[in-house]
Amino acid sequence: MADGKKIKITQTGSPIGRTDDQRATLVGLGLNKRHRVSVLDDTPAVRGMINKVRHLVRIDEEAR
Repeated sequence: MADGKKIKITQTGSPIGRTDDQRATLVGLGLNKRHRVSVLDDTPAVRGMINKVRHLVRIDEEAR
């Protein structure tokens, strides 16, 4: 999975009213405001973080 692959995610939901761990997960993904984009390595750890806040983010593309 990690062989240089990247994943592009966009924050679509607001962290207002969310739990502290969901806010911290967004910050860990490099997101803090709506419509911000972050390109990260496609690793199991990042996939787990995305899964935790999947209702607040959108996966735009899975690039190499």
